[in-house]
Amino acid sequence: MEPRIVGFDYQRVTVAENVALNVAVGGSGSPFVLLHGFPQTHLMWRHVAADLAADHTVICPDLRGYGASDKPAETDGSTYSKRTMAADIVALARALGHDRFALAGHDRGALVAIRAGLDHPDAVTRLASLDVLPTLDMWDVLQGASAAVGFHLYLMAQPPGLPEQMISASADAFFGYFLDIWTRNPDAIPADVREAYLKASREAVPSIVADYRASAGIDVEHDRADRAAGNRLRMPVAVRQQDWGDALGFDAAALWRPWAADLDHATVSSGHFMAEEAPAEVVKTLRSLLAR
Repeated sequence: MEPRIVGFDYQRVTVAENVALNVAVGGSGSPFVLLHGFPQTHLMWRHVAADLAADHTVICPDLRGYGASDKPAETDGSTYSKRTMAADIVALARALGHDRFALAGHDRGALVAIRAGLDHPDAVTRLASLDVLPTLDMWDVLQGASAAVGFHLYLMAQPPGLPEQMISASADAFFGYFLDIWTRNPDAIPADVREAYLKASREAVPSIVADYRASAGIDVEHDRADRAAGNRLRMPVAVRQQDWGDALGFDAAALWRPWAADLDHATVSSGHFMAEEAPAEVVKTLRSLLAR
């Protein structure tokens, strides 16, 4: 049996035509939605969710295209745009009885959370982003030799066909590579959870690639339109990132400030998977965000 978040109930919730999300729900109180990253599932929140569930209704979905959620075929760039995926999350919360909710995301989930905050400011009351830059800024800062760290971004940005074929041919090696190099404490992802991540990813190659492809296309267009219009995140925002800004030659906090009027930005000493490597620090960040 695949691992689950202990004490949480599981259900499938329809959020769009022919799209239902697998979601774990636990606790009671004001709602907090937690969105996972790549190459993971909702399980990455297992420690954080258990803590928050003491006094919040915690909602942990697998994103469209990931985990046990539906994986619609990519018909155009909008199928896996962050705008579409954000609309899924708002629909999910409403289906569970919540018109307004706090929202946190890691990695890909953070990009979905940012778009939800921009597109649905009346629904998202608080926003936390773990270890990403907004899409437009991410592409702007990846330059020269330092951009090699994001080789997967460029691979999955290519037209349909080649990236899916290459990744499917060695899926466990590909996804496992990131679980290894982005983790400072390998024990943070135990063997059963790691296998759950690999299994889910190998079964979702086309949709994962489509998610990344959208980030090199339509997601950039949406960010550019927001920047031109001066659209910003209006709710309190907390950002936590690894201390990798200097290595890549940019000031991450400075890139974030134009997007958020009320910003708490800090670096952490863990690896990329901070909700699993430093859950107490992430919980502290989220609870501080709720108190603002």
